[in-house]
Amino acid sequence: MAAKDITGTMPSHVAIIMDGNGRWATARGWPRLVGHRRGAERVRSIVEAAPGLGIRYLTLYAFSTENWKRSTEEVIGLMTIFARYIQSEAERLSTEGVRLRFIGGRDRLDKKLQKLMAGIEERTKDNDRLHLTVAINYGGRDELMRAARQIAEDVAAGKLTPSEVDEAALEARLDTHDLPDPDLVIRTSGETRISNYLLWQSAYAEYEFTDTLWPDFSAEELEAIVARFCGRERRYGGALTA
Repeated sequence: MAAKDITGTMPSHVAIIMDGNGRWATARGWPRLVGHRRGAERVRSIVEAAPGLGIRYLTLYAFSTENWKRSTEEVIGLMTIFARYIQSEAERLSTEGVRLRFIGGRDRLDKKLQKLMAGIEERTKDNDRLHLTVAINYGGRDELMRAARQIAEDVAAGKLTPSEVDEAALEARLDTHDLPDPDLVIRTSGETRISNYLLWQSAYAEYEFTDTLWPDFSAEELEAIVARFCGRERRYGGALTA
C-alpha cells in the first residue's frame, strides 16, 4: 500500500526499538549473533519501505548505554556487525537519497568504527529522501545528562544566563537537535517498556508494541501500524474533539 492509500495524518518521524534478535536466534538453536546479523538485514527492507509510507525520518535503536553489560563476545560481535553494515550499505544509501546519522556517545566506540560512522555521515549529508538515524551507545538519561552538563558549562562561562535556560536551550544540546520529535515509537518482541529511548523527544509520541521479533518485522507490518496511527487523534494535552 502506498502512502496515498492511507488516510489521516502520516507519521513523519518513526522511531523503532529493534528488539528480539537474540530470542529469535535462540528459538532456532542458533547463536545470538546470528539473530543480530538477521536483524541488520531486516533494516534494509524497513528503510526501503519507509519513504513510500510517508516517513521522512526513521530512527533506530541499535545499541544502548546499558548493552555494554552483555558478554564481551556479543558486544564485539555487535560492533563488527555495525561496521560491516556501514561498509556494505554506504553506496546503496547514498544513491537512494538516504542521509545516515548516528546519535549517542562515541567515546567508548572503536576508533575504526568511529571513522566509518563519520565517513558515511559526510558522504550522505546532502541526501534528503529519508533521514535515517541510528542510536549507538545511546541512552535517554545519558543524553539529558550531557545536555545539562553543557548548559551548566555555558552558564559558568557566561555564555548563557540562568533565565535563558528553557526547553529550547535544552533541545539545542540534545543529540537530536536537528531532528523533529518522533510521531510514532514502535517496539518489537512483545516487551512493553521504552528502555531509556528518546525520553525527552517522545513526550507526545504515539506508541505501538508488537509481539513480532525484529528479524521477522516486515514492511507490511510497518504499513499496518502506520495505518492505525493515522486513525488516532493526537491532542497534546487538549480535549477530545467532537
